[in-house]
Amino acid sequence: MKFEQQLALKTIPSWAIYYLNYKKLKAVLYADFELVSNRPVANGAATEEPADGPKVNSHEPSGDDASASYKAFCALFLAEVDKVNKRYVEQESESSEKLMALKTQWRPDMPSETVEAWKADFIKLLRQLENLSDFTQSNITACRKICKKADKVSGQPMTLSLWPLVTSLRFAKSESDEALLHDARAVWRKRAAVSIAPKASSPLESKMRRLAPAVPTVSELDLGSFPVGEISRVWIALAEDGMGLPIRVPVIVAKGSVEGPVVGITAALHGNELNGIPLIHRLFDEVLPAKLHGTLVAVPVANSPGFLLSQRGYTDGTDLNRVMPGKPNGSSPQVYAYNLMHRIIRHFDYLLDMHTASRGRVNSLYVRTNLLDSRTARMARLQNPQIIVHNTSPDGSLRGAAMQRGIPAITVEIGDPSRFQKRFVKNALIGVTNILSQLRMIPDEANASEFEPVVCTRSFWIFAKSGGILTVHPDVNTWVRSGDLIATIHSVFGDLEEEYFAPQDGIIVGKHVDPVCQSGNRILHLGVVENELPAVVDDGHM
Repeated sequence: MKFEQQLALKTIPSWAIYYLNYKKLKAVLYADFELVSNRPVANGAATEEPADGPKVNSHEPSGDDASASYKAFCALFLAEVDKVNKRYVEQESESSEKLMALKTQWRPDMPSETVEAWKADFIKLLRQLENLSDFTQSNITACRKICKKADKVSGQPMTLSLWPLVTSLRFAKSESDEALLHDARAVWRKRAAVSIAPKASSPLESKMRRLAPAVPTVSELDLGSFPVGEISRVWIALAEDGMGLPIRVPVIVAKGSVEGPVVGITAALHGNELNGIPLIHRLFDEVLPAKLHGTLVAVPVANSPGFLLSQRGYTDGTDLNRVMPGKPNGSSPQVYAYNLMHRIIRHFDYLLDMHTASRGRVNSLYVRTNLLDSRTARMARLQNPQIIVHNTSPDGSLRGAAMQRGIPAITVEIGDPSRFQKRFVKNALIGVTNILSQLRMIPDEANASEFEPVVCTRSFWIFAKSGGILTVHPDVNTWVRSGDLIATIHSVFGDLEEEYFAPQDGIIVGKHVDPVCQSGNRILHLGVVENELPAVVDDGHM
């Protein structure tokens, strides 16, 4: 399906006039540049000239003609994105005010009819915020698509000048719509705690609607036992708790109708690193097992005890990503890690391990991989991240343990902890489908990235020497030069205690955002671009 059709299907009817007019921009783009170049345009790009030279009536556009066409398209494009931005700002402000008003209005002792009216207003607000989130994503995608098409049709790098203008606008750079929706949903769960689905026609029908098929518990992933051309779900027991009950992880399996590789995806190995979960859900919503070549296996929550405690580590705080491949007769986390490897991971041909930043930190969308291995280097580039960091994997990591078993593995860092970030998830999902496409598991073609990722030959963390109130100045995915001020620490009385400067040129992969800083805390993760890839490199990432 063409993007123009996809956009039309996703458009909220009552908001249609506020969307980027992709169809009009595309028409102007083709008309202007085809007229200037006086040559046919096909599939969004000018056709190549014959081998024996240009046609008689063909000519390259003059500087004046090209400039006029460029300005005409840019003027229309900027008017369209300004229209989108105004709608976003208006709806964001209105939603924020409504949410504040509804929070203020709530009283535990309100009469039932007042409660019902409050719920009705809140449901409208939730719908408005969901619409705003969808509106934002659709328009950001439309802007990227039309910029990319403009590059192809015009033969000029128009994205380089247009995209920074887009990202300077609030609808493209702000995540307040997601924050408002997250806040509103939290209030709804706390105050209403009821379903907003239409009422069933009878109590029996309502009860049946809530029942889900029973998911069996098994002791190991047996790929031969799953039906071909279907998606299956199982619980796999990895250990037992103090009541003798199984500690299980959820596993989703899409078994294709044609033989092929087994690709495994794990998420939440650190229990509070959650962005991989909606990625897996969306992937399995989109995959068609009947057309799948091979098998797709996902573990949405690899560290179920940590997930239930909303913490990074296992029940005792142990980092599971430092005890792989575990021990069959070791400590509780070592046994859990061993069984995760032995009962699930060893069945994979490829592994994508999804993570986020740790608590108190934020990340770019980046991949850690061994770039000296051609298989994982290719996987990293297909993931379309902002940054790729060469890292031969620390001892005890899931990625390292998989590589030791001959399973090509990459670690994908998707944003920040303890939250769902739709934009990061969407971009990471495109990367996952690129890898499946490259392996010929799905018929879709790989989506090329709008920008080349920054490839870092190594990276390292800068640590605080003293404690106090920390401020880290540069944003993630921005460059710093050697000697630039990157962080300051003040005392609780407001006195400047220490300044930190970039030890060399590099790009900010991640940084600490919790202002409460102790001696030895991490400040900033700096990626370095050099000429050669080290044979062994480890950023000490935790």
